[in-house]
Amino acid sequence: MVPQGHTAGYPTRRRLADSPFLAAANGQTPSHRPVWFMRQAGRSLPEYRAIRTDVGMLESCFDAELVCEITMQPIRRHKVDAAILFSDIVVPLKAAGIDLDIVAGVGPVIANPVRSAADVQALPRLLPEEVGAVSRAVGLLTAELGSTPLIGFAGAPFTLASYLIEGGPSRNLERTKALMHADPQTWNALLGKLTDITIAFLQAQIAAGVDAIQLFDSWAGTLSLANYRKFVLPHSERVLAEVADLGVPRFHFGVGTGELLGAMGEAGADVVGVDWRIPLDTAARRVGPGKALQGNLDPAVLFAGSASVEAEVRRIAAEADRALELGATGHVFNLGHGVLPSTDPDVLTAVVELVHSL
Repeated sequence: MVPQGHTAGYPTRRRLADSPFLAAANGQTPSHRPVWFMRQAGRSLPEYRAIRTDVGMLESCFDAELVCEITMQPIRRHKVDAAILFSDIVVPLKAAGIDLDIVAGVGPVIANPVRSAADVQALPRLLPEEVGAVSRAVGLLTAELGSTPLIGFAGAPFTLASYLIEGGPSRNLERTKALMHADPQTWNALLGKLTDITIAFLQAQIAAGVDAIQLFDSWAGTLSLANYRKFVLPHSERVLAEVADLGVPRFHFGVGTGELLGAMGEAGADVVGVDWRIPLDTAARRVGPGKALQGNLDPAVLFAGSASVEAEVRRIAAEADRALELGATGHVFNLGHGVLPSTDPDVLTAVVELVHSL
């Protein structure tokens, strides 16, 4: 029998019994409504822009001390209820040896796109020591965060596949969808390898001490429900199943996934993230009972002035309360996507204060 606070093969976890974030994620009653923001550590903060001067994105992600400092910045400024590890979804691909870079103003760019069975066969595996800098950053953060939980994360296999196949960001994912439909065997082999990489990356973060994980499927919303179920869901299910017994709540989020929420709820996460397009009470009906929800203020509303922001925050809180009546087990307030770079940080701080007061 594994002692409380332990998971077989993993170190003792921090005791964060009073964390509102973890309470909401675990179906318990938090002392106040918890809130954090996707991309809260990033370009909206002047202190982030200052520390990143002349330091590339990937270089930053493999510098443990820098990762720690950037991750802490929104905790100090906004007093959010959780930190999220500063990283990028392509970090495990780079660590495994895939030739890529994150180009400013573009995003991830792959030197040799993956478009054939031979390309898939040549993909490397990820070894835990290859993300040692990330593990060290987690260790530094858990020592500094005190009672604030730390979220680790990874990109879901489908979204990683889209970057590898397209060679970079793509609006229509035409090469990705063509491979998916025309060569399902190669597609599933690719997703299988990326699933292995994603599992290894999440396991390394959990072993290092993160308190929750989030699986980002940023591009899943480009798919029909039928194609999501056939080509994507089994691989996301395997990721979430492999970390199910490691003692941390599992979050799952995608953009434009309102029509996929039921299937995403089946993937195995404890908390389903909802973007701004779907009311939380509607999302609760689609996901079904027994899951917590996260979301879902439109990031653009943060530019609309304090009265509009307050009205939207209160609306979302009311929808979340109705979601709880419909069987959702908790609510973590968040944006429906990441913080936009030109957002006024003071507005985010005000949102945190308002959410905590509700």
